[in-house]
Amino acid sequence: MKANSTEDIQVSSTQKYNQSPFTLARKRFLKNKLALAGIVVLVIFILAALFAPLLTEHDPTKGDLMLIEKPPSADHILGTDGSGRDNFARLIYGARISLTVGFSAMLFTLIIGVVTGAVAGYYGGKVDNMIMRAADLVLALPFLVLALTIIAILEKVTVGIFVTVIAITAWPTLTRIVRGTFLSLREQEFILGARAIGANDLRIIFKHFIPNAIGPIIVNATLLMATMIIVESGLSFIGMGIPQPTPTWGNMISEAQNIRILRDHPEAWIPPGLAILLTVLAINFIGDGLRDAFDPKSNRR
Repeated sequence: MKANSTEDIQVSSTQKYNQSPFTLARKRFLKNKLALAGIVVLVIFILAALFAPLLTEHDPTKGDLMLIEKPPSADHILGTDGSGRDNFARLIYGARISLTVGFSAMLFTLIIGVVTGAVAGYYGGKVDNMIMRAADLVLALPFLVLALTIIAILEKVTVGIFVTVIAITAWPTLTRIVRGTFLSLREQEFILGARAIGANDLRIIFKHFIPNAIGPIIVNATLLMATMIIVESGLSFIGMGIPQPTPTWGNMISEAQNIRILRDHPEAWIPPGLAILLTVLAINFIGDGLRDAFDPKSNRR
């Protein structure tokens, strides 16, 4: 019996070591209850955004002067705003814009950051110096100040332009993270072995560097999306983001700058505020779960 127990332990240990890093990361992630709760909350908002036409029959951009600032009713669950637009319709359609801006800005920033960081970390030398000096130049000004300056210069801001402005001012941080990861891998034996057998640069980067750097990239991309949603909401709140009447959570909260609406119509600004809070918390929980999954040492005390 003792021999069988020893063999079972050895088999279990062997199976554990034979599992891929992604399999182990997935198992660790599924044990994180906060991360799973974050996924559930985020999925609910995504489904609400996708099926918005089925959840309300009101047009989020069409106002009615006869329905200005009406209180909640059976026809208008969250009442109407200062232009007679249905607040509930603007809330769920605003999820479309806010989540799209957050994801698109994150994806655009991710592409710029990964490409520039990979090139700088892999090639080093003059290429590295040139990219890092460009990153330093962008970082010389605070992120929001630079974004506000570019937006103020533009005559018209659309969702595409807004996403582009945010991405081109936010890439240096991710570039530094990817560059640091590549520098730590550059002298590893498996990289030197790939070079020795004549593998070209693209093959080495995509087959050896990227898979080993994917953990930090995914974690930072997730947290970056939460940051982008906050940035969009903040800029829209001060009138420098997505212009009215496009429904976004930031645009809805901006109406609370009127002290009368802030006092008498909490249904107009509390729901979008809670939506931003819950979405950002959910994404941060997912990001923390991914970080702990890919780097189990990070949650050890």
